[in-house]
Amino acid sequence: MKKRKFTTFNIICIIALWVILCYFVIKGNGGVNGQTAFAIIASGIIVFVPIYKSFRNKKE
Repeated sequence: MKKRKFTTFNIICIIALWVILCYFVIKGNGGVNGQTAFAIIASGIIVFVPIYKSFRNKKE
């Protein structure tokens, strides 16, 4: 199965949706505590590692 490459538009949409999700999590939780910070960091890793790998492979 061939891997699909991220376009610039895809990356911008993914990042924007992640930022909006983080905003709603922080706003709904009443601030940032340990559990919220962990959730944001973990979701950031899940979102940004594939984007980073896509950029790294594009340069090669």
